Amino acid sequence: MNTQVKILDVGDEMPVLELPPISRTTLALFAGASGDHNPIHIDIDFARSAGMKDVFAQGMLSMAYLGRALTEWVPQRQLLSYGVRFAAMTHLGDRIRCTGKVLEKIEHAGRPCARVQISATKATGEITLAGEALVALN
Repeated sequence: MNTQVKILDVGDEMPVLELPPISRTTLALFAGASGDHNPIHIDIDFARSAGMKDVFAQGMLSMAYLGRALTEWVPQRQLLSYGVRFAAMTHLGDRIRCTGKVLEKIEHAGRPCARVQISATKATGEITLAGEALVALN
């Protein structure tokens, strides 16, 4: 784990985090870890009765992956805020790719910070999550 304060510049990119394809096992393990036992994510019969072809990933799974990418890049104590909007569903077999880029340096509550654009994207290029993080620079 990275524990040193990370100094960032405008244009710096977060290392890309690429995940293996989403599987039923991934969904079941995340349901257990998160407490999100909504059957639409783990029970194919329930998903079909709701009009879906199959189960699909919890939105918070991709958000967790994106949070992991951020905290592998900068120490968690530097992460001041993190927010996303859910843009698309993640289905079985989708490969998620997490990326980020420093947009600007700003001052927030008297501290130098970096505003980072972040996203989770399928291998097809479809964005599933888009948002921003605010990272302290000291």
